[in-house]
Order: sequence, then structure tokens, then C-alpha cells
Amino acid sequence: MKLSQKKPQIVVVGSSSIDWVLETSQIPTANKTLLAKSLKSFLGGKGANQAIATSRLGASSSLISRVGLDSSGQKIIKNLQEEGVNIDQVLMDNNIATGTAYVTASQQGNAITVFPAANYHLSPKDIDNAEKYLLTADLILTQLEIPIKTVEYLFKKAKSLGKKIGIYAAPASRLSDEIIDYASFIVAKSTDLEIIFGDGNHDEIIKHLPNKLFVRDGANSTSYFDGSEMKYFRKDPTSQAHNMGLGDAFTSGFSIALLHGNSIEDCVKFGNEVALKAADYRGSQKGLPYLKDFQN
Repeated sequence: MKLSQKKPQIVVVGSSSIDWVLETSQIPTANKTLLAKSLKSFLGGKGANQAIATSRLGASSSLISRVGLDSSGQKIIKNLQEEGVNIDQVLMDNNIATGTAYVTASQQGNAITVFPAANYHLSPKDIDNAEKYLLTADLILTQLEIPIKTVEYLFKKAKSLGKKIGIYAAPASRLSDEIIDYASFIVAKSTDLEIIFGDGNHDEIIKHLPNKLFVRDGANSTSYFDGSEMKYFRKDPTSQAHNMGLGDAFTSGFSIALLHGNSIEDCVKFGNEVALKAADYRGSQKGLPYLKDFQN
């Protein structure tokens, strides 16, 4: 990946949370009880993940988010500060708790239940109040762990300001035509395409959005349509790969490469490389790499 002289300015609008991870032998089904091997907590939230990932990759990153006025919220803010993320617009809400994700992790994969809490109080008014930060952005990033009305308003704001905006469409929700049309890029899981875009063959959906829709599948693979042919890139992690946060890691790596003027193919390859390194550690943030990790 080539690097330009300019330091990318990225504003992330999204969630911050604490992830509680239960490691089990399998994913429990209804009416079944399992004994967990371990219970650990990690810092997470797709917004915070992307803000930290892009900061580690050399961007000047700011986060617009909400947490509770509680110990979890304080821990999140302290960590963001230590990671070099601008937290001027990480708002503390004294009426509701910090968001929490409950993850059951096994060799079968992860089952995740998210309690959005303060994240679902991030509002269009918060977007307006943060306009001066959006004005400085080379790229705005967002996800779907905040209210869809806030995401839709953010896209309208980005369009009015003439700003590029990318979205990692997870957890999956139907995207409006306005979001799809204006997005600089969309990252999605292959299993979510019908939810996000409506009924249709997966390849047809991808081909309808050349060089815009990047589909994540398996442990660490990405496919897209370049306008003439389908492209597939894999970067397989070890059998001990940890899959939490790989979509955030890919999105962040792709964004950094894009802002340095790389080709779409090289952006995808770099996103996969970033996700590969993130897969080495449990938790969404611990394994996120630094730019120096890719420099000889």
C-alpha cells in the first residue's frame, strides 16, 4: 500500500460498548444449558473499534458517540483518550447505562446479543452539534448500532457538506435508497445482503453496486464487482482465529488505504491484512494493528 504525505482526517459516528464474552464448547440452543470455559470483558462497539483502528493506522480520528455516566463509560473514554482518539463528542448520559454486548464464542462461531442502551440515544441533534468536526473530515464512517434515523440524518448531513461517507452495514438493517446512492462504499456480510438490499441473487446485488459494495464472508475474505468482473480476495487466519471485530478492522484498513489514494483492489487487500492481524486476539480492539506493523 502506498502512503501519501497527508494525514487522513476521519470522523466515526457510532457505538461504544463493553463486550462480555463467554467461551463455550458450542452455541447453546433453546432450553439448553452449557457450562462456560471462561468469562471475560473487552472494550468494543463498532464505532469505538473503528475510531481506534483508524487512529492506530495513522489517521487523526474523532468519535461521535454516547456512553453512560457509569464506570463502563469512564473506562471507554479513558481508553479512547489513550488511543489518541478525539473524544470531544463522546457524550456521557446520566440517565441510561453504557451499551453492552453479550457474546457466546465457540469453535462454531459467535452468537452476539447487543443491548444498545446509550448508543440508541445518539440523535440527529448530536450530529448537528458536531458539525464543526464533520467539516474537517476527509471521510465519515458509521455503522448500524445506533438508531437508523440518526444514520439517515448523518447521510443527509454528509451530502449537504459534500463529505465522503462509508458504512459498515452491521448489525444488518434495510438501507434506504438515499444511503445506498450517496455512500462512498458499503461493507456488508454475505449473509446479510437480502436484509440490507432486499430480495435478489447475491451476485446480482453485488454487480448492481460496482466498486461500492464489499462483501465479507467466512473468516477473512472479501468480494466485490469492479465493473467488469467479480473479484475475490482471501487472507486466511490461523485455525485459532478470533472473529470478533474483523468487519470493523477491514473497514478501517480499507478506509485508510482509500484516503492515501490507493486502487480499490489495494484497499481491499489492505483491509484484509488489517483484519488478519486483528484475528490473532480475542476481543475487537486488542489485536488491531498499527501502521508500523505494515512498514519494513
